[in-house]
Amino acid sequence: MNISYCKYLSSIINHIVKEPQFGLLFDVDGVLTRGRKLLPYTREAFRKLVKPTGEFRIPTVFVTNASNELHTSKAAKLTQILEIPILPEQVILAHSPLKMYTEFHKKHCLISGQGPIADIAKNLGFTKVTTVEQLCDAFPNLDMVDHRKRRGFHSPFRDYFLPIEAVVLFGEPVRWETCLQLIIDVLMTNGNPSSPIIRPPITHLPILATNPDLLWMDEAALPRFSHGSFMHCLESLYHKISGYPLQYTTIVGKPSEITFYHAEYLISHHAHEMGLKQPIKRLYAIGDNPNTDVYGANVYNRYLQSRSLSRLNQVVSHTATTTLSSDSRKIIDNAQHYYSAESLESILVCTGVYNRETYDETSGENHGHRDMILDLKLRKAKHICEHVLDAIQLIFNIEQFH
Repeated sequence: MNISYCKYLSSIINHIVKEPQFGLLFDVDGVLTRGRKLLPYTREAFRKLVKPTGEFRIPTVFVTNASNELHTSKAAKLTQILEIPILPEQVILAHSPLKMYTEFHKKHCLISGQGPIADIAKNLGFTKVTTVEQLCDAFPNLDMVDHRKRRGFHSPFRDYFLPIEAVVLFGEPVRWETCLQLIIDVLMTNGNPSSPIIRPPITHLPILATNPDLLWMDEAALPRFSHGSFMHCLESLYHKISGYPLQYTTIVGKPSEITFYHAEYLISHHAHEMGLKQPIKRLYAIGDNPNTDVYGANVYNRYLQSRSLSRLNQVVSHTATTTLSSDSRKIIDNAQHYYSAESLESILVCTGVYNRETYDETSGENHGHRDMILDLKLRKAKHICEHVLDAIQLIFNIEQFH
């Protein structure tokens, strides 16, 4: 066998075993699914991402603003619908970064949302929580909108009720009128809803919120209200009643920078678990919402362009004025290994919120949250694809990965 032929074989082998130096961030609703239905081309797209054994060929995470379930539950649903094994460590929900907010984990928190929110809170590290429903049981006279639910008796629990110290908004609740009323009651009374209001507090209790999406796409032809719509109602009512603006301690979930920071870490962790030796240099975020998926990815890409290791602490400290847990500190200390990305390219698909025919990227209309600085340039995706399979083919062409 001559030398030139050996070199030829070596080049083929190197091409075949080429390690990816890129990772994928998938939104779920509007990209892979619409409600309970799998979107066309999704399974075909994921067949390109996994080996015949079902193991991923490329580091992959799922970054969704869903916040009404546990990571294990979401991973199980994705496993079932995609027909490939998805680990809980590959799933980032809107509330995932709240693990880092240890300052609030021992405070008595009122929690709002639906699904197993008490279990979600416990899983994140919160140790003393009261749901809106439990608050209704303790103070039945506070919930008065629904005449059928009015109760005239005094609850014995109210005499032993400890003051609320913080409010955590996990996601859109079922009975908005009840949640709006009781959350505002708690804020106006500094956590003691049995007390009369002497004057509105200038500084109210801390509020931690997840998922500021105004709208999302389900099986209906039109976008549906999301948690950002509930937050907008809460902000408007509180300001109208108290005369002061509602202030959030933090808002996590897309498009917040800390969510993409967490995603980058999990991408690197997945790469390590896959046995990849090369650092992950490029990230691709595939989403359907210009105001959250694209905006958040572009904000984080702008950060990556100028990042140095000395700035990594600022990503968390500027977003969360809280004490980091020891686990979070270890993440920061291992920054050079886990935070190697140099770019994050946004890819917008046309199977969800975004519609080519109706969307005007030059419009000043802002569906983003009130506290999000509007920069029209950051709502423009690097790439636009019809569906997720087109997005994967685009990425493979860019990376020369097959």
